[in-house]
Amino acid sequence: TKLFNAAAASIAVGLMIIPMVSSLSEDAMAAVPRSLREAAYALGSTRFEVATRVVVPAALSGIVASFILAISRAIGETMIVTLAAGATPQLTWDPLESIQTMTAYIVQVSLGDTPQGSLEFKTLFAVAMTLFVLTLTMNVLSQFLLQRFREVYE
Repeated sequence: TKLFNAAAASIAVGLMIIPMVSSLSEDAMAAVPRSLREAAYALGSTRFEVATRVVVPAALSGIVASFILAISRAIGETMIVTLAAGATPQLTWDPLESIQTMTAYIVQVSLGDTPQGSLEFKTLFAVAMTLFVLTLTMNVLSQFLLQRFREVYE
């Protein structure tokens, strides 16, 4: 098996987004009002019960949004995936084979001797639009989930 492959890129991106998910999720859980926690403690709940039955459900929209935003960032990531995936221009379902990312394809085609109006030149815009639409959709979805499931506490 090759050292630089799709599985290595997936692991690298997964490790890269952990700080973003944990930071945004922590912010969402910290935004849960103290009065909710104190009310649960007053009813005899343990720390674990307060965390799992009060804090996480109240912060769920922020937690889900943090995952979607992190995935959106991972989709647009260029360098870490290019280095770890092997940058071989092929499409395969085997995660142990090297692949080329959409962003690496855009760079490769735009820096090459690609005549204007050729098929490669036109695919450059198709790939860029696909990447843009994926990222925009993920960001809009995260905002929708935040607004839809946000509970307002006073």
